[in-house]
This record gives sequence, structure tokens and C-alpha cells, in this order.
Amino acid sequence: MTVMKVRNPKFRVRSATFDTFDIPTTNTSFNLKTNVALGIKNTNFGPYKYDNSTIYFYYGEVEVGSAVIPKSKAQFRRTKKFTVAVDLASTDLVGKTQLAHDLSSGIVPLSSRSKLTGKVELMLIFKKKKAVDMNCTMEVNTATQSLQNISCK
Repeated sequence: MTVMKVRNPKFRVRSATFDTFDIPTTNTSFNLKTNVALGIKNTNFGPYKYDNSTIYFYYGEVEVGSAVIPKSKAQFRRTKKFTVAVDLASTDLVGKTQLAHDLSSGIVPLSSRSKLTGKVELMLIFKKKKAVDMNCTMEVNTATQSLQNISCK
């Protein structure tokens, strides 16, 4: 019976590398081209096939970037790792004093949200629909040009 129990897979932001790290000396905006490493951990005894989705990145409640997650499959009892390219830009945040303060302090807090929908197939017979919500918080360190303190729920 333990084999037949279908669990929700876990969807997380793992890390990121920056191709372009553009923060003007005025410290009022940012433009970052990044490759974000994502992971889908499937603890079920069957593959998790998920549909196309979108991951959104936010500064506060304002969207600063998004990327498409292509349709794929996470094998049973495995973690599927992949990267997506994301352009993070603060064009909608012009005039925000909090952004200028965060950029001058060297730590820019970001959050990301996404939802994957798909099916877990147990023993090639049973199919169970499962949706996975991802909600992560992270910080961009402007001094080291890295992503740090990633926490996902």
C-alpha cells in the first residue's frame, strides 16, 4: 500500500549563474541575464509527466522577470535538474526608494512563484493528477554577483 500512495513532487530553485550583471552607478535599477537551475524531486514509484508552465520572479509584488518551463518528465525516485534563462529587469520599478536602498546595501531580495500540473503514473496502470506549487525567496548579492539564501516552501 505504501507504493500506491501518490505524493506531491517537490519543485525548487537550486542556484543561478549570471551572464550579464548590469547595475548602473546611480543604484536605481538593475538588468540581469541569468541561468536559473531548477529541480523537480519525484519521490513516487512512477514517472511524473508535467505540462508547460511559467516561472515568475518578483521584487516585492512587482514582476521583474519570467521564463517558460518546457513540458517534460521526472523519472520515478529521481530529481530532474534543468536550467532556464531569465532576464531580470527593474523597468517597472523606476522611482522606488526601497530598490535604491537595497541596491546600495548590496542585497536585493527576490521571490519566485510557479505551478506545475501533471500526472504521476504508478506501475504503468494508475494515473493520478498532481499539481505542485513553488514559492521561493532568495537574495541577489551585488558584491559577489551571486544568488544566496534560497528558501523554498
